[in-house]
Amino acid sequence: MKVLLIKDVKDLGKKGELKDVKDGYGQNFLIGKGYALLATHEVLKKYESAQRKKAEEEALELANLRTIEKELATLKLTIKRKLGANGSLFGAVTKDEIAHELKEQYHLDIDKKSIEIDNPIKMTGNFDISIKLGHGIHATLALIIVGE
Repeated sequence: MKVLLIKDVKDLGKKGELKDVKDGYGQNFLIGKGYALLATHEVLKKYESAQRKKAEEEALELANLRTIEKELATLKLTIKRKLGANGSLFGAVTKDEIAHELKEQYHLDIDKKSIEIDNPIKMTGNFDISIKLGHGIHATLALIIVGE
């Protein structure tokens, strides 16, 4: 009996592999527990179609992320904050503030969890902020902190 694995099965194979197994094992365990489907022509065609669609969506998402990466590289985000008597900021600039300002000023919806700040920003000046977009793509944003 030929089966298409839809989940990884220990000592048999990985998801997406076509395996030849004994009838009882295939019918009672693999198909019965939802680890595999009977490898008919229709099932194989549907699986290949789903794989192609998934690859197309991933390629589209990668292209979108590359566009966002290029856009972030050209931006200069400016945040105005109140200064203390010694010229430093009241508190630090947070990831949440950076994400909020990106949305307000440039209509870019970046998750605050993807923004990486090495050291807390507690003074005015120019900073380079790293942003993880996903799929191994990292963008750099120029951040300018000015006092009011």
